[in-house]
Amino acid sequence: MPLLYSIGKVTVGNALMLGWRPHVEGLEFVPRTGGAIFAGNHLSVADELFLGAVVPRHLAFWAKSEYFDGTGLGGWLTRNLLNGLGAIRVERGGGRAALTAFDGAIPVLKSGDMVVVYPEGTRSPDGRLYRGRTGVARLAVAAGVPIIPVGMLGTDKVQPIGQPYPMPFRGKITVRFGKPIETVGRPDDRTALRALTDEVMGEIQKLTGQEYVPRYAPAKAPVDGEATPG
Repeated sequence: MPLLYSIGKVTVGNALMLGWRPHVEGLEFVPRTGGAIFAGNHLSVADELFLGAVVPRHLAFWAKSEYFDGTGLGGWLTRNLLNGLGAIRVERGGGRAALTAFDGAIPVLKSGDMVVVYPEGTRSPDGRLYRGRTGVARLAVAAGVPIIPVGMLGTDKVQPIGQPYPMPFRGKITVRFGKPIETVGRPDDRTALRALTDEVMGEIQKLTGQEYVPRYAPAKAPVDGEATPG
């Protein structure tokens, strides 16, 4: 685990655990060793904070490329912070630019680390669960690692869209982990990846109980943790 990430677990992570006391289910499904992808619903920026707080291992999140390219003292501090946390750089553009994030994630997964992906591609605008993009399946099959479904509940109340930080006394946080979905030996053609993605979204829905919308969430520019081309 990177040093800065360890410091964050002790400081920010413990503060979140003590301040909000999230209810966690299925932690036994989190592997103790080896690479894996956490695929979850996305209600709030706080999803990443609470997921990182409850998982005992290092999680590699995505970060916009602009954060790595800043100038001056602030840019230097941000760049070194992200590198120290083990963040994965993602380009904001689509196509090949976005896929470079996956190129960077594959060796991370194969080395035994874990990566977080939000298949919806963006935060849900209304609390419903939208159709998943196939990037999560493509990445898992390419790296040969399992996908662990994650259901987050209550984060949209604790930190609504537009709120810069989690607010205390604003609801209960629940984090649920599902049984890992194995991907070794799965085909990587378009039809198979679509089927695997739909399977993942079905497992997420079981964990959250959200209403499922069989279409993609309204498009907007991806932000941290939302690098899900496909």
